Amino acid sequence: MAAPAAESATSAAVRDGFAELERQQELLASCTRLYQQLTEHFNSLERRLSARSETLRTKRRFLDVRTSRALDSLRRRELSIDGSVSLALSQLDSLNKSAAGTGPASDAAGIAEGLRSFCSSMDSAGFFTFVVARRKEMDALRTELPDALKRCVDPGRFVMDAVSEVFPVDKRAVRSPTDLAWACVLILEAVVPALADPDPEIGLARPMVPQAARERARGMAKEWKDAAERKGGVEGAKPPDAHAFLQHVATFAVAEKEDRELYRRIVVSFSWRRQMPRLALTLGLQDEIDGNAFVLSSQ
Repeated sequence: MAAPAAESATSAAVRDGFAELERQQELLASCTRLYQQLTEHFNSLERRLSARSETLRTKRRFLDVRTSRALDSLRRRELSIDGSVSLALSQLDSLNKSAAGTGPASDAAGIAEGLRSFCSSMDSAGFFTFVVARRKEMDALRTELPDALKRCVDPGRFVMDAVSEVFPVDKRAVRSPTDLAWACVLILEAVVPALADPDPEIGLARPMVPQAARERARGMAKEWKDAAERKGGVEGAKPPDAHAFLQHVATFAVAEKEDRELYRRIVVSFSWRRQMPRLALTLGLQDEIDGNAFVLSSQ
């Protein structure tokens, strides 16, 4: 009796041993699978981190180069300020001597002489009325305005005073059905050379606008934008009004980073206007309007 009982106990112990061994094998296999999964996961993380680090390094190198170029440009501009002021004073002195040595014009009502007279005397109201009254002589106005505006003591303030009756909002007590935004665009385009830095190496890259005038221009742009939004958005604005707004922003270099989408919407909405491609480039919107390049390039 004792022998069969002993054999049975031994057999049970063997079975328990094999069962325990199987459990250990399953546990080992499970640990092995988990280890492989963790290894693959961390390898994937390492690859992604490495790729992201390389991207960040590339961006940093790009930013370092751009920052270096910007600083070099600022240093060149700073060094050129004295020279630019001297050139501006020289040009003003030349204009004064030219004006003093010029006798009465044979045609006192001529466009060129009239424009120069208003600009020299800083009569902005008379200047604007004079321009509006000669819409039919648009080509002559476009030709003579840039030179005339260079005779202003403060071209930026003069132009903002001139257009302020109708831009950024129409303040006329009795509004004429005639839209005068065309005159604003014409004047704002024409004053660009007068605001350019006299240094030929810098030129239009640095409009010579005093800080107070620049802040005023920024306020005018905000006023137009707020008025347009109250009326349902820029897409509903009259094309000449939207054009005048963009030209104002470009002329006085008061573009705001947070308004880039607004500028893009205006350019796309009125891309059929001839000057829009140039304004888009001036405002640095070429990347934002790639999808509409075919529209702009056809103008």
